[in-house]
Amino acid sequence: MTEKHYKMPKDFLWGGAVAAHQFEGGWQEGGKGVSIADVMTAGNKDTARRVTDGVVDGEIYPNHWGIDFYHRYPEDIELFAEMGFKCFRTSIAWTRIFPNGDEVEPNEEGLKFYDNVFDELLKHGIQPIITLSHFEMPYHLVKEYGGWTNRKLIDFFVNFAEVVMKRYKGKVKYWMTFNEINNQVSWDDPHPLLQDSGINVKPGTPGMEEMMYQAAHNEMVASAKVVQLGHQIDKNYQIGAMIAMCPIYPLTAKPEDIMMAERAMQTRYYYGDVQANGEYPNWLPKYWERQGINVTISDEDREILRKGTVDYIGFSYYMSFTTKSTAENPEYVYTESKDLVDNPYVQKSDWGWQIDPVGLRYSMNWMQDRWHKPQFIVENGFGAYDKKESDGRVHDDYRIKYFHDHVLEMEKAVALDGVDLIGYTPWGCIDLISASTGEMAKRYGFIYVDQDDEGNGSLERSKKDSFEWYKQVIASDGEIL
Repeated sequence: MTEKHYKMPKDFLWGGAVAAHQFEGGWQEGGKGVSIADVMTAGNKDTARRVTDGVVDGEIYPNHWGIDFYHRYPEDIELFAEMGFKCFRTSIAWTRIFPNGDEVEPNEEGLKFYDNVFDELLKHGIQPIITLSHFEMPYHLVKEYGGWTNRKLIDFFVNFAEVVMKRYKGKVKYWMTFNEINNQVSWDDPHPLLQDSGINVKPGTPGMEEMMYQAAHNEMVASAKVVQLGHQIDKNYQIGAMIAMCPIYPLTAKPEDIMMAERAMQTRYYYGDVQANGEYPNWLPKYWERQGINVTISDEDREILRKGTVDYIGFSYYMSFTTKSTAENPEYVYTESKDLVDNPYVQKSDWGWQIDPVGLRYSMNWMQDRWHKPQFIVENGFGAYDKKESDGRVHDDYRIKYFHDHVLEMEKAVALDGVDLIGYTPWGCIDLISASTGEMAKRYGFIYVDQDDEGNGSLERSKKDSFEWYKQVIASDGEIL
């Protein structure tokens, strides 16, 4: 049977995605301050990254060097243009603009760097898609203020956003506020708490769940303020949320398993409810009451959230999750570290991530039905061990298959289901530092970067087989897979 493909609209934004802290390098250049990523050590799939109290001699911090985009951006952007990118998603490192995060005046040298990058992208007909906060908040805000549990950060973030939104008016149209804001739902794991909200605590610290909910609330108020402010600066700005979308299936058709999956989805995606619909869902205050969780939410906050709903939903999709009910959990309280089980119907990557292309189509339909907003797939990708062969190429047929299967399901969601989709930017279009493990070995890119986990290598860029494959996909608007 011949596989049917679907052509995306002519204005569809094909591109790629990265984050400043994972690929820029130049961590002390141009007046840049220390970010939370700058105090995270190297790790791997078996060893968690550690957070040090400041930058400590003798430790390895892979984000310090990234892949040196800071000096090599014209070369990299030329490769993106050769692939046919219509857009390129990255972030503005907060610490390049406000090194400590609480200054009044911005750092001009940092602003100029992004002027140069955006000008280079636009010269090649590539639209910048910009995330304001992508796991790289100033470390000073963690040390001095306790991260996003402190409402003072709302004003600091709004000031940062105002400066860059005014500066890059006419260069940037699409913005997102907080990257994967819902990853911190894994509140008993200190790593996402620090990455998402600058909460630096040890495992088992009392009140971690309450800290997470309060920090998330403060972030969503800040996001809503920035949406309103951005529309005042430029009525053409499109300002989105960014959700880590991992649909959570029930293991069986047992009613209790279905109810557990429903509560898991509610727990993981209430952030989208607030940012897209402007209010908290009814179940959540009831949950806080039962758990003894106190979140400070003023009437003014509620009005800000109502008026500052996002224009679109940006999201990452890598995998799906599965859960089941247990007799010990009659109220279906979802704790992500404890309540996930293997799905017997899908394969896994080398890092244990479930590979589920149909889950992408399912997720897009679920979000369309729930939030009624345009969508933007701003991350989707396959981390794998790549090997350079004797011919100097990386023959990554496994990556091509992953993308083929996911792009096909994306196209079905648009062509058959009517999902309103702005664009598609696969994650790590060029090899970079893994956020979760700090490795280079976990490679995502269409472009190979000659560098190992310790930062050794020539940094030479070369094309993988997937480079030509994706180039063909873009040129055909998705019709040739």
